[in-house]
Amino acid sequence: MSKPEPSTTTNFIRQIIDQDLRSGKHGGRVHTRFPPEPNGYLHIGHAKSIVLNFGIARDYQGLCNLRFDDTNPHKENIEFVDSIQADVRWLGYDWDDRLFYASDYFQQLYDFAVELIQAGKAFVCDLDSEQMRTYRGTLTEPGRESPYRTRSVEENLDLFARMKAGEFADGERVLRAKIDMASPNMNMRDPTLYRIRHGVIHHQTGEAWCIYPMYDYTHPVSDALEGITHSLCTLEFEDHRPLYDWVLDNISIPSHPQQIEFSRLNLEYTVLSKRMLTQLVEEGFVEGWDDPRMPTIAGMRRRGYSAASIREFCQRIGITKSDGLVEMGMLENCIREDLDAHAPRRMAVLHPLKVVIENYPDEKSETLTTSNHPKDETMGVREIEFCREVYIDRADFREQANKKYKRLVTGGEVRLRNAYVIKCEEVVKNNQGEIIELRCSYDPETLGKNPEGRKVRGVVHWVSARHGIKGEVRLYDRLFGKADAGRVDEGGRFTDNLNPDSLRTLTDCCFEPALGSAIAGEQYQFEREGYFMLDSREAAREEPVFNRIITLRDSWAKIDKPGG
Repeated sequence: MSKPEPSTTTNFIRQIIDQDLRSGKHGGRVHTRFPPEPNGYLHIGHAKSIVLNFGIARDYQGLCNLRFDDTNPHKENIEFVDSIQADVRWLGYDWDDRLFYASDYFQQLYDFAVELIQAGKAFVCDLDSEQMRTYRGTLTEPGRESPYRTRSVEENLDLFARMKAGEFADGERVLRAKIDMASPNMNMRDPTLYRIRHGVIHHQTGEAWCIYPMYDYTHPVSDALEGITHSLCTLEFEDHRPLYDWVLDNISIPSHPQQIEFSRLNLEYTVLSKRMLTQLVEEGFVEGWDDPRMPTIAGMRRRGYSAASIREFCQRIGITKSDGLVEMGMLENCIREDLDAHAPRRMAVLHPLKVVIENYPDEKSETLTTSNHPKDETMGVREIEFCREVYIDRADFREQANKKYKRLVTGGEVRLRNAYVIKCEEVVKNNQGEIIELRCSYDPETLGKNPEGRKVRGVVHWVSARHGIKGEVRLYDRLFGKADAGRVDEGGRFTDNLNPDSLRTLTDCCFEPALGSAIAGEQYQFEREGYFMLDSREAAREEPVFNRIITLRDSWAKIDKPGG
């Protein structure tokens, strides 16, 4: 597994940290955290945050924690916990002994809530959710104070203890902060700190608790307890920062991390909303969280994306405060650049058409040698078998074509890559008029050299019919056919934008023998076809299944973009 390289670029967050270090703020330390909620698999947007948080800790000789925000147990489970850890490690990062859960702090969070009640800064409220919305006011009108806001400290302490003891039903009571119902910031209008949740088994604490703290309360306390210095969040939490600071300013905790917001990743031809991704999985539009069309890290890993290319993409898009839609082509270029440099070459025929070389001896076969990579001699060479019958791709033959067609035609010549020049002498068809075979001749003087006195049209790839391995190829493409995939017309669903050609399966493919030893995790360039990897879920099958990672060139480049 490749390891992340130190970053040589700066951004506004690094400039803030530089200034903090110069001033001695936070004791001259840098300590970040990555705090995912275990209610789904991580996606490429999370990768941006992972690269940022772990990268800053590495570059400043600091620390980065992995902390699960597990305060909503009815949507969370251990599968998501395990997958998140696997994804972070696969990307090349490690938290050492700093794996934490927000649930580790449930008792301390409860104690701090009691402290807020004792200080007259929190109260138990009996309003139901609809009443609370009504009392909250609007962006242009102040809210109204709850009729339960004036409860005594003693009554609030008693009710909160009884909430913890399980005496009340879900939604019957909540604990709210007592801040300012007239605040222009809606998050400061007496926000909920605790709610009741019965009948759920928490993956870490079991049934020990039936009240659970809200994220906006849990987040700052967890950061402070862990000694985080710079709490890096996406922009949607900018309006929550005053509440983050209020919580820490009103409890007896010495540490006060600094929350800094940056823009989240929005990527063309996909959705990065966990709600939408969950819907794709649960409604069967994809085969699971690790479907190779999904923008999840698990899906990208299964498809064959490299960790290095994802890290490079996250570096290239940068860290700013401006929201925007990043071109999918930028991610795909990072994938292509990495694979072009590191993926060994192999030959595979995806749409086989048999070629019989009539003047080549029946029983003869030759072992030819070719390089594994044309630009990297250190990758060595491999052997390929040549014999009388080979397969070429159907797209590499036409009965008639103009001079611009650089492949095989009737009466014309092409070179079989790394082998001989052949000439098409005859076309064999079935009763339906379909081409089923080509009868050809070969020039035995053309191995490793050009024929004398004539020009060959082009070069095509091939596989020995006798030695080749049969198998399956899955041609994956962009999951959505619309760049702004989440935008829908009135009455529509985002799933209306799905690309019906995001997966095509080819079952009669033929691979050169060297691919018989392929293992999941090794990427290859199938010459003239694209980049492929053995499917990790299908590795035990007798006939191999290869996923297309990406095409050799961007076939979407001319498609209209939003606003174009």
